[in-house]
Amino acid sequence: MMVASLPLLAQESGDTTIVVSRQPVICIGYLSYDSALVSMPEYENVQQQMKDLRAAYDAEMKRVEKEFNQKYEAFLEGQKDFPRTILLKRQTELQELLERNIQFKNQGRSDLHKAEREAMKPLQTKLKEAIAKVAQEQGLALVVNTDSNACPFIEPLMAVDITLDVKELLNQK
Repeated sequence: MMVASLPLLAQESGDTTIVVSRQPVICIGYLSYDSALVSMPEYENVQQQMKDLRAAYDAEMKRVEKEFNQKYEAFLEGQKDFPRTILLKRQTELQELLERNIQFKNQGRSDLHKAEREAMKPLQTKLKEAIAKVAQEQGLALVVNTDSNACPFIEPLMAVDITLDVKELLNQK
């Protein structure tokens, strides 16, 4: 972060020299974004929705795995009696079923990530607005997220922890 230094002005009045600084005062705030996000009343609802959606995908995956296993067992039991054409046909069916199951699993994983991002967007927007409001009320020029060790040291005398203020604002609405 760069802050331009402005020159100091010295004014002499008899025996006293008065030094006036024209440097702007930069106020910095910091918070734990994750802590504020988790404290939101809506957060639990989003987590429950995601848990339910994951459970639905897991149940479907178990169903298709069971279906595949049944067909595979039937194939193993009958393979010695099948004529070559039927054996090849069943092998192809099993391979196609396996590929569809893998594709479904990958698509499900992607859908879950997308659903979570979409469900979290309104919460993140609300949190950003709360951070901006608290920052403006306190005259802060910058707010730093302290999560993930992104900012390993903050001088407490030169910055303000706004986590509690943001949480209070979020829980008022």
